[in-house]
Amino acid sequence: MLGIGAVIGTGIFVLTAEAAQKAGPGMMLSFVIAGFVCAVAALCYAEMAAMVPVSGSAYTYSYAVMGELIAWMVGWALILEYAVAAGAVSVGWSGYVVGLIEHTFHLDIPDLLTRGPFDGGMVNLPAMLIASLVTWLLVIGTKESATVNAVLVLIKVSALTLFIVLSVPVMNMDGFTPFMPLGFSGVSAAAASIFFAYVGFDAVSTAAEETKNPQRNMPIGLIGSLAICTVFYMLVAAGVIGTVGAQPVAGPAGEVLAPGSTALSQQCAALAAAGTEAVTCSKEALAWTLREIGWPQIGNLLGLAAGLALPSVILMMMFGQTRIFFVMSRDGLLPELFSKVHPTYKTPHVITILTGIFVALFAAFFPVGILADISNSGTLFAFAAVSIAVMRLRKTDADRKRPFRTPAIYVTAPIAILGCAYLFWSLGVETKLMFVGWATIGLIVYFAYSRSRSHVGRGVVDVAEDGAGIPPQPVPPLPGAHTPGGQDA
Repeated sequence: MLGIGAVIGTGIFVLTAEAAQKAGPGMMLSFVIAGFVCAVAALCYAEMAAMVPVSGSAYTYSYAVMGELIAWMVGWALILEYAVAAGAVSVGWSGYVVGLIEHTFHLDIPDLLTRGPFDGGMVNLPAMLIASLVTWLLVIGTKESATVNAVLVLIKVSALTLFIVLSVPVMNMDGFTPFMPLGFSGVSAAAASIFFAYVGFDAVSTAAEETKNPQRNMPIGLIGSLAICTVFYMLVAAGVIGTVGAQPVAGPAGEVLAPGSTALSQQCAALAAAGTEAVTCSKEALAWTLREIGWPQIGNLLGLAAGLALPSVILMMMFGQTRIFFVMSRDGLLPELFSKVHPTYKTPHVITILTGIFVALFAAFFPVGILADISNSGTLFAFAAVSIAVMRLRKTDADRKRPFRTPAIYVTAPIAILGCAYLFWSLGVETKLMFVGWATIGLIVYFAYSRSRSHVGRGVVDVAEDGAGIPPQPVPPLPGAHTPGGQDA
């Protein structure tokens, strides 16, 4: 339940239209591919998480095994995973909430104020607003309530279940042909984007130490929860494809249009003017689908569910980001200012505000698909690094106690590494170039600043991660569940 709660919801709410534009009905295969890569990466992640019982993140694991430079690059990549992902979810939230307001109060909010420049607008103000609000909540030390989290998970799952119940029985199989309009490369590209829908499984993989008989139960829990999520996602996708269709929108000359591009936005505007719309044009794909098949009020309710549940995801992602910055600052790799704790709120306010500014800017000016892809590039790099680290540790530290051992490590880890590389390669050229640029900046910062100031490099005793000045830990997604990276990790 913890795994399903941590994973399900966000990606399918905000990325259905992107996946349809890349793969058409073939996006159902994309969910299977992304889920499989996630499962093998999760098995590697679980062994490392159980062995390195400190603040759980790929950064800490890499530092413990492969040294400072690799850890720095992983931490630098995780900035993309957390901060940019928070921006992506903010944009997704904006789409659903704007749609809900427009349909409930019969208003027409101008696209100029609700979409970024790539998407036919000027600035996405609602996305900026939610990112700023979450930043403020984190600065004043808002602790997530496990009970509230459980309720929000229930809202997400209930909304998606209702969608399946209403859409799947009225499916028309004609919507599934052609199944792969852009070939298998389109399915791969969609899988690289849809990977975003599975991020969150690390909440389960870090729980190995508290699991009874982890050797048997961890693979069942991890693969089981990912399998359930995959089937759930495929049913939602089938509901969309079979009712309103999911063929990609082509340009005037029949050319393929990239999701989140100005050309796609213009073509969608032309379709709307002609009185026809496509799910790939919608910023609230699932709510729009329900309205199209005759359930306008349920569509509004689903929009409300997304509006209520997604801010907690933004909060967890931004918390994770500030936590990694905090630990990197404690290790001397980033300025000490970043680990400064507010005297009243006892939160790392400086880095929280800085993170919030960047998240708000990402959300204001970029479409959800581009942000999700950039986020995935960082995540895939970090997961591949952890998979390499697990294999290396089996050789260099064979006698170490392992509460959980990845099954068939010399098969599982290479598959995880190749799977991450395959999905990374399937991302757009711009995304890959952006990742290379980001990594280059990271290396420059490391050699120009961090290397000479590192506590380990200078021989300073490693700073304990559970000191008195440490900010509060996040709560688990469900009451009584293990907290990833908490005192009990």
